[in-house]
Amino acid sequence: MTSARSIHVRGVVQGVGFRPFVFRLARERSLAGWVSNAEDGVRIHVEGAEEPLAAFLSDLTAQSPPAALILSLDVEPCQPAGLRDFTIRESRRNGRPSARISPDLPVCDECVGELFDPSDRRYLYPYINCANCGPRYSVIECLPYDRGNTTMRQWALDQFCAAQYNDPCDRRFHAQPVACPACGPRYEPAVEEIAGLLKAGAIVAIKGIGGYHLSCDARNAETVRALRKRKFRKEKPFAVMAANVAAARSIVELSSNAEMLLTSAARPIVLAPAIADLPEVAPANRELGVMLPYAPLHHLLFAAGAPLLLVMTSANRSSEPIAYQDEDARERLSGIADAFLVGQRPIARRVDDSLVRAGVFGPVILRRSRGYAPGAVATLPRDRPVLAVGADLKNAITLVVGGQAFVSQHIGDLDHYESLKSFRQTIADLAAMYDIDVKETLVAHDAHPQYASTAYALDLHGARRVAVQHHRAHIASVLAEREAWDTRVVGVSFDGTGYGDDGTIWGGEFFTGSMREGFERVLHLRPAMLPGGDAAARHPVQCAAGFLAQLSSLPDLTGPPFHFPARYRNGAQLVQKGLRTFQTTSVGRLFDAVAALVGFTRETTFEGQAAMWLEHIAQADASSGRYPFPIAGETLDFRPLLEAVVHDRQRGREPAAIARGFHRSVAAALCESASRLCEAHSIDTVALSGGVFQNELLLSDIKLLLPRVKIWTNAAVPPNDGGISLGQAAIACMNFLSQ
Repeated sequence: MTSARSIHVRGVVQGVGFRPFVFRLARERSLAGWVSNAEDGVRIHVEGAEEPLAAFLSDLTAQSPPAALILSLDVEPCQPAGLRDFTIRESRRNGRPSARISPDLPVCDECVGELFDPSDRRYLYPYINCANCGPRYSVIECLPYDRGNTTMRQWALDQFCAAQYNDPCDRRFHAQPVACPACGPRYEPAVEEIAGLLKAGAIVAIKGIGGYHLSCDARNAETVRALRKRKFRKEKPFAVMAANVAAARSIVELSSNAEMLLTSAARPIVLAPAIADLPEVAPANRELGVMLPYAPLHHLLFAAGAPLLLVMTSANRSSEPIAYQDEDARERLSGIADAFLVGQRPIARRVDDSLVRAGVFGPVILRRSRGYAPGAVATLPRDRPVLAVGADLKNAITLVVGGQAFVSQHIGDLDHYESLKSFRQTIADLAAMYDIDVKETLVAHDAHPQYASTAYALDLHGARRVAVQHHRAHIASVLAEREAWDTRVVGVSFDGTGYGDDGTIWGGEFFTGSMREGFERVLHLRPAMLPGGDAAARHPVQCAAGFLAQLSSLPDLTGPPFHFPARYRNGAQLVQKGLRTFQTTSVGRLFDAVAALVGFTRETTFEGQAAMWLEHIAQADASSGRYPFPIAGETLDFRPLLEAVVHDRQRGREPAAIARGFHRSVAAALCESASRLCEAHSIDTVALSGGVFQNELLLSDIKLLLPRVKIWTNAAVPPNDGGISLGQAAIACMNFLSQ
């Protein structure tokens, strides 16, 4: 007796070889029917005897392609149509798309094997790919994912490629970017020439999957120093691409979890402890960021003799977005790159490399981009579209379609004009892909009235808007990842800057509540003054002036052992006169103040540098002492802590020991506060988010001090402001559930 099933598969099931997999599975079991891409996933009609139907349904999830991600499988009985064969139907579009777009995938082992097989038609072809690998998001221009909707549409398939593309039993069946040397795009000049230049000490601009990289020999200190000078990147670490895992192990300590991340389908940059000295690559840093080759071109470069360790950094001048269009790259990178390796295939949108770490509480994403974006990270309780525009630093946006929260690639800091352009383009890009009119969405934005992202939201005339407080959005992002709408938590949000309910600068906040009931601020860092506003974030001694102003007596900090420059006195005068000073509860700024006291007295050259420096010197000391950091009413009082730090520094205690004691003090104060709040409010879960929680040493101490409490941290989005938009979207959805 013939039975039939109608199947709807949602998830990452387009552009990952899912339809040919279904086709082969059905034919192996002598089932009839069809499979087709739809705007909301993949639709399947299958009919036949009950036993093979049951086996088909079981294997559909158990044997799905490695790049596929099935999130839901809806199966309903239906009437048999009397079909005699199983076919793959053309994609159909009946409504607004909500299918998940596959992130870009690394070249698979089978393609690498063909790449270096002299008998293969695609021997040494830098654009080799198949249904299991290759570019996706960086070449898609609109949905559904068909060749005509990608940047490959200008290259017609030759007879050889067309035969593979149309053969459901071939792994290149409907692999949209498929090509070969006879019909596809090329790279100029020759890869061998570029490999020779890299080996000789040149800086080369290389067109990759989501943009250009600037590359050079990581072991050539003189060349790396030249790259820093040309790029205006004084000290911020560079990422290194290692030819293979063995080469990666030669420079970093790879735990099993770190190696899993390194070799995962996302192929991110993985931060790991350095075990080799690479002068100029990551100055004064105990970690290195390392990644493996993920494009065929990378494998070709290493095979052609390029150094086994290459600096591979975004092609831009410091703070600009990555260059991804050829003419723009040649203009912007002129004077930086000695040579260019340019591929003909256009890049649809810029997509930076992702940055991750095997963290204390599990893998943590620090920059979410290639390999992860624009994947949906949660299903939110709202059917109507929501656009969340994020914050102004480390910006990423979230678009909610059909309840699915799609988080964009990393965009950057919106105080730079090119980044702001990229922000607008990314919104237009994702909205067009999902057939959304942004003026008809619910738009969530930061409460800061002067953010560029806020200005964008306010300019969307006709759209309904909701302002979301920065630190509540941080906590909401943790809960949204887990779809925990009713779980009550103690939320701790520590970062550098966020606009508070009272118009002051927050950044050391404790909340209680849930997504459904909201979050009440119940405790915070004692307020300090921030002289000069944003300038204090760049000058730790200026920041210190605001915190130290509350101490009753201080030694001469311009003399030994502190050696504070004149900027400290200028900051102190601003505080004394009440000029250009702003109130802050920022724990991030407290880290800066302590960094200044133990020796970081110069200007920072990238965000978070002083706090990173403090963490890294603290790792050199194993002492167990800590400083007093008492709870006083509804505040954490930093004054006894700073008094003790000043005293210890004065009497000659090692900076590393002071830094270690400070970390333990912050962790202890946080844990004591969270424990009290958990007990007082009958809560058993603590949620941590905000840029300060990128600090692994701090998290290690917290884990030791809170063993009996569930601790939730970000995993799908960054704890820094790159995760803010998800929290904004979640709060907006909860506030407007019925609208």
